[in-house]
Amino acid sequence: MQVAVVTFEGFNELDSFIASALINRCRRDGLSAYITTPNPTVTSMNGVEITGQRPLDFAREADVVLIGSGVRTRDVVADERVLAALALDPARQLIGSQCSGALVLARLGLLGTMPACADVTSRPYVEECGVTVLDAPFHAEGNIATAGGCLASQYLAAWVITRTLGEHSARAVIEYVAPVGEQQATVDRVMSVVRSGEPALR
Repeated sequence: MQVAVVTFEGFNELDSFIASALINRCRRDGLSAYITTPNPTVTSMNGVEITGQRPLDFAREADVVLIGSGVRTRDVVADERVLAALALDPARQLIGSQCSGALVLARLGLLGTMPACADVTSRPYVEECGVTVLDAPFHAEGNIATAGGCLASQYLAAWVITRTLGEHSARAVIEYVAPVGEQQATVDRVMSVVRSGEPALR
């Protein structure tokens, strides 16, 4: 199973790197994440230049697509070529967004009447699309999930792992990366947030 972590120019490092790093803890189980970019290289909001692992077209064939956020998301949703390249299908793909990535999902028409999570800065732009933004870090309905706040990327990753490999795998990954001495508390908190934000997992 392949995961496209869509990463645009001006991206937020926490959004793309936390999600991809956590998911790639599951490579031995057949779940791999790839930084997916519209150009061969992109530069983060803090000036970190990276080389994409997959081109943007990869998002259409991936089993899971996570849309990261950044300081130029409004430019992204104004680019019809980029939106056309993101011809995603929630009937066969798990699709998630991080912070301003919810704006991309809204512009793609994927949210419908579903409420979403977004960061404080992006919230008014998402609401302008007619989407209700929740005061919550994570929410999912069916095959679509949204997360709000940079560190909420751990919830998005845990959701992906739970939906593809099961809760046991998600717990194992979160336990591995949790602060020493806080493993159990971190696992319980993360999985509680994912369950409360995903009715099907309750």
